Amino acid sequence: MLSRRALLASGVAGFGGIAGCAAAPSDLGAADASADDTDTADGDAAATDVDPTRIGFVGDMMLGRSVADRWGESDDPAGVWGTTLPRLRKLDALVGNLECCVSDRGERWPDKTYYFRAPPSFAAPALEAAGASFVSLANNHVLDYREPALRDTRTHLADAGVARAGAGTTADEALAPATFEAGDLTVAAFGLTDQSTAFAATDADPGTAFARLDPAVRETRDLVGEALDRVAETDPDLVVASLHWGANWETEPRRVHERFGRWLVDQGVDVVHGHSAHVLQGVEVYEGRPIVYDAGDFVDDYVSYRDREGVRNKRSALFELVVRDGDLAALEVTPTEIVDETATLADGEVAEWVRETVAERSAPYDTPVERIDGERDDGRLRIPLSEE
Repeated sequence: MLSRRALLASGVAGFGGIAGCAAAPSDLGAADASADDTDTADGDAAATDVDPTRIGFVGDMMLGRSVADRWGESDDPAGVWGTTLPRLRKLDALVGNLECCVSDRGERWPDKTYYFRAPPSFAAPALEAAGASFVSLANNHVLDYREPALRDTRTHLADAGVARAGAGTTADEALAPATFEAGDLTVAAFGLTDQSTAFAATDADPGTAFARLDPAVRETRDLVGEALDRVAETDPDLVVASLHWGANWETEPRRVHERFGRWLVDQGVDVVHGHSAHVLQGVEVYEGRPIVYDAGDFVDDYVSYRDREGVRNKRSALFELVVRDGDLAALEVTPTEIVDETATLADGEVAEWVRETVAERSAPYDTPVERIDGERDDGRLRIPLSEE
């Protein structure tokens, strides 16, 4: 396959190649018995590349309402990240969906049920403390308090050194990609959403980078082509598409979104970072690139839907992309849980549920899922992206 830079430089590859990859899933139950083999492989990898680049991906980060009430007036805004913070700080970069605006002003958008706004005095230092490198603003809450709050959000994030894309004062600004550094890598990212048509930016109106996320739609193909042309101008090492798509509480992606995710990889995208459902969905490895269909919620104050079978919206994961010598090596999955408006590392039954759920929901794509054992045994999973 062409290198990603070569693929981008040659222009988008066209509409095609949307069959999933086939790789035999690992037996999770037998993984513990192969711990020695896993440790040996890890040791060999470490010998050739002591410091791989690690880029973390999380789902929705909603820092308003009760989350802000709890942590906004404390002397430690970083406390919102709970026991995940040491792990976040070990990453070379962190990517998430900012499911709120960051502002102290603005009037509510009419006729909405939920409004999410976080005070800058809390949200900005909290994101800085987590080492957030990029957040997508292409979602259905960034305009909850209209254009003034959107402008404030972009400004506060820029002041905090957090790259952002997916919403702006015009459609051109909303589509503009952002770049950030992850170790020695330059990463370009753009955001798109198919949620809330009323929030769609135009040439004259602020809003989100909105599109029907379907590769069969010509306007969408043209829009992605424009985004990737602008990405190519930055000459990135990696390309991330952050997508707010699909219905709430669905544990499986729509078939059209599966096609769209694969098509994006064919166009030169390295990581498809999905969010919106508020619950974990499966991971597909297509052409050696991960498609995280939904990363769930990383922190929020929403009601826990334990009565909805299979939903468990308080249980999620930190997805770590491991890059060795410029090659995508693996996606490592650390179970997390939201407890009292705080992101925490999951353990016990909750961690096991996350592991089993990621494996089960990824199985339809023949995604190989392995346990990480030995000295690094902290309940993580590994999804290989290449032969190591």
